[in-house]
Amino acid sequence: MQAHVSQNYLKKRAGRDKRFIAFSYAAILLAGAFLVFFFVDIVHSAWPAFEQAELRVEVNYNDQARKMGDNALDENVSYLVSRGFTRLIPNLLREDPSLLGTSEDKWVLADSEVDQYLKGKPNRLRKAERQLVDTMRAEGRARLAFNKGFFLNGDSKLPEMAGIWAAAVGSLYVLIITLAFSFPLGVATAIYLEEFAPDNRLMQVVEVNINNLAAIPSILFGLLGLSIFINFMGVPRSSALVGGLTLSLMTLPVIIISTRAAILAIPDSIREGALALGATRWQMVITNILPLSLPGILTGTIIGLARAIGETAPLMIVGMMAYIPEAPDGFTSAATVLPAQIYTWSSDSMRAFTERTSAGIIVLLAVMLLMNGAAIYLRNKYETKW
Repeated sequence: MQAHVSQNYLKKRAGRDKRFIAFSYAAILLAGAFLVFFFVDIVHSAWPAFEQAELRVEVNYNDQARKMGDNALDENVSYLVSRGFTRLIPNLLREDPSLLGTSEDKWVLADSEVDQYLKGKPNRLRKAERQLVDTMRAEGRARLAFNKGFFLNGDSKLPEMAGIWAAAVGSLYVLIITLAFSFPLGVATAIYLEEFAPDNRLMQVVEVNINNLAAIPSILFGLLGLSIFINFMGVPRSSALVGGLTLSLMTLPVIIISTRAAILAIPDSIREGALALGATRWQMVITNILPLSLPGILTGTIIGLARAIGETAPLMIVGMMAYIPEAPDGFTSAATVLPAQIYTWSSDSMRAFTERTSAGIIVLLAVMLLMNGAAIYLRNKYETKW
């Protein structure tokens, strides 16, 4: 009887194990399916943004073009050409008066509605305009070319002119500020807490609060940055400096926690050996602890920066959601960042901005994956096995 009960129990337990394994595989497959669907959808939506419609038209640099660029084009095609191009013609004539009275046949940027039509997407072109575009395409005067402007231009109200250059430069400036302030302060704090701080109630409170800061919503850091850096210290609003300082507050707990974990992973025998040879505690930290823990420190720092580059909420609070068509020329100039640029495009009503939103997400994901890949590479290459 007892053997029979044991057999039944073992069968039930084996059945539970099989069901658990099946549920685990199902969960992994479901998560993988969602991830694949996400990437396929984003790439499918973003791919058209890397191509831009161009028209080959004759540009006449006449007297009327000095006042209005539209007068330099044939009236039948002027409304198909981007206003971003026609607005530049008067400036070209002022900069180079020798162009006056000449003409040239050149490829120019097409309007966003023409661009959408050539890509087979919904557009607002009239029937006659579509027929004209079809005629130009048949004659080899309309094409889809690689969209260099997406990488070289700043933001624009015209979707065919909009690019990520200004946001990319702003993101770089913000990351430099974030790294410059959070890395040395975070590493120094972690070293003090692990190697020098006394084990008392005050230090325990500090450690608990550091762990709590790593988990609070990021928008609260934006409110803190607004109060301290803008209202109290007078740092310029919407600048890369205030954005970097705000993200430094958010990244600091991550660097402290990862640095402490890297230091804790070093065996006590390393410390005891250095101290036994006559090294002071500070010399032991500089010559033994810090070099051995550097791979873990760098990994945590890069992961913290990768999280910071994708943040939008704290930067909205400090004014970095502004329309910035030109790249910042310094840390105190008005700037925006890639996540803010993507959010701005996503809220625009024009259809052409939808594909640029997805393309911006692709660029941001690529940067974050590269940073996380670099963190994994550094950890695997330089990590010491004890």
